[in-house]
Amino acid sequence: MCSEQMKSLEKNHAEFEKLKAVAVGISVDSVPCKNAWAKSLGIVKTRLLADFWPHGDVAKLYGIFRENDGFSERANIIINEQHRVEFVRIYPIAELPDIKLILKILKG
Repeated sequence: MCSEQMKSLEKNHAEFEKLKAVAVGISVDSVPCKNAWAKSLGIVKTRLLADFWPHGDVAKLYGIFRENDGFSERANIIINEQHRVEFVRIYPIAELPDIKLILKILKG
């Protein structure tokens, strides 16, 4: 996960709550690594999930695991209350996802 992307989720936490949405950051890093990273960035409200073991299984379920690289694509995925995927957008690794687009989609 990109630190700027996580800071954007944290900054928009209240907006997600208003929309009754939960934003999470997930990567193949371990829990201790994610905790240290979150602390260094000041991430306290945004949930960070570890797809560490089995390595990348969640990313594989959503078809975004980069097998050759050992990590997931940079992606935004919206899942509804029925656990169905509503939206997927994969970004180039060097591109910061647009949080405004996600908020716009959630607002309908």
